[in-house]
Amino acid sequence: QVQLVESGGGLVQAGDSLTLSCAASGRTFSSYVMAWFRQAPGKEREFVAFISSSGASTYYADLVKGRFTISRDNAKNTVYLQINSLKPEDTAVYYCAARVIFRNEYDYWGQGTQVTVSS
Repeated sequence: QVQLVESGGGLVQAGDSLTLSCAASGRTFSSYVMAWFRQAPGKEREFVAFISSSGASTYYADLVKGRFTISRDNAKNTVYLQINSLKPEDTAVYYCAARVIFRNEYDYWGQGTQVTVSS
């Protein structure tokens, strides 16, 4: 099992950059595919990006390509989401998630961190 704790959210202005962090507990962090999701007010949770267990592969939702970068440091048991050129539409609670490599559903979720982008 793994526990996830997000941090780094806050109130920012449009055009700013922000880096979110997700710290994971446990001894098997390097065995998990990690992902970021977000949920805006009144909307369903949506996929943002994932990164493979080794960090060699990444995938992004079309809406965030070019502005978002997911990365991980397995030695620190941490996954990051760097967000550039923030837009008001990026306002959401951002969630970190983890799954084992042979599953297609995410088994573990953090509590989320709020990102609010003002115009």
